[in-house]
Amino acid sequence: MLAAYLHKNTIEAGVDEAGRGCLAGPVFAAAVILPPNFHFPLLNDSKKLKEKDRLICKEYIEQHALCFCVANISNQEIDKINILQATFKAMHKALKGLKLKPDHILVDGNRFKPYPKIEHTCIIKGDGKMMSIAAASILAKTYRDEWMEKIHQLYPIFNWQQNKGYPTLAHRKAVLEHGFSPHHRQTFSVQVNTQLSMFEKST
Repeated sequence: MLAAYLHKNTIEAGVDEAGRGCLAGPVFAAAVILPPNFHFPLLNDSKKLKEKDRLICKEYIEQHALCFCVANISNQEIDKINILQATFKAMHKALKGLKLKPDHILVDGNRFKPYPKIEHTCIIKGDGKMMSIAAASILAKTYRDEWMEKIHQLYPIFNWQQNKGYPTLAHRKAVLEHGFSPHHRQTFSVQVNTQLSMFEKST
């Protein structure tokens, strides 16, 4: 059972990200404020749901949330400010885009850059504990997946439609064969090239 709130009678915004560990594409973040009586049996950490169930949850959240906002930071900006700062920036953009101002922010994980004039609580594995964070995890994940599926049409050799930019073996082998695309994060290139070199030696 996911908890509906951390502080009773408080407007809480759940925040989560998607795509932090990817080789390609933006990092996405979502902020969600749910009504006090929100309930949906399928709602859970996005990583624990099948794709079809995530999409069902996405539609329900969009229809029943008091407000939500999804934001992203490009791979170019990730390279400039690093992935951690880009994740915080995406979260802040999502919070800024909310139509309601929350009294408190619930963040998945153990690190967050304080948002101006609003207190926050970091909750490790919060997407499996709090409804609002779970909802944010689903929106961030589904919006990012849709984005990667669209640019897959431009670079089908990397199979982003399936791997969504994550460093699967097939994705890394495609990089070895074809090089990096404009959507790849160059800050990860040294790491990837090292991994690919190790892969070549083992085959």
